[in-house]
Amino acid sequence: MSDVINAAVAALNEKMEGGFDGGTAKFVLNGAGSIMVDGNGARVGDEEADVTLTADSDVFQDMLSGEMNPTTAFMSGKLSVDGDMGLAMQLGAALG
Repeated sequence: MSDVINAAVAALNEKMEGGFDGGTAKFVLNGAGSIMVDGNGARVGDEEADVTLTADSDVFQDMLSGEMNPTTAFMSGKLSVDGDMGLAMQLGAALG
């Protein structure tokens, strides 16, 4: 497991205290691995999800740090979304 994934799991759990009750989401960090987010919080995993968000590790880190807005990342093609777009928007708001 990569340090990038471990750091991302920790950051997501800090941002979303108590988990994310909107559904199940998967973040795929190209070349690093996958993170699952649900009502129990964030964890390393690669399961089926209601929405899958895919980005390079640096883009994901910029979103977590607040340097990049998730909507901007999506509109500029740096973040791809597959699945429930409404859930992706809820998750983006939770990250912001």
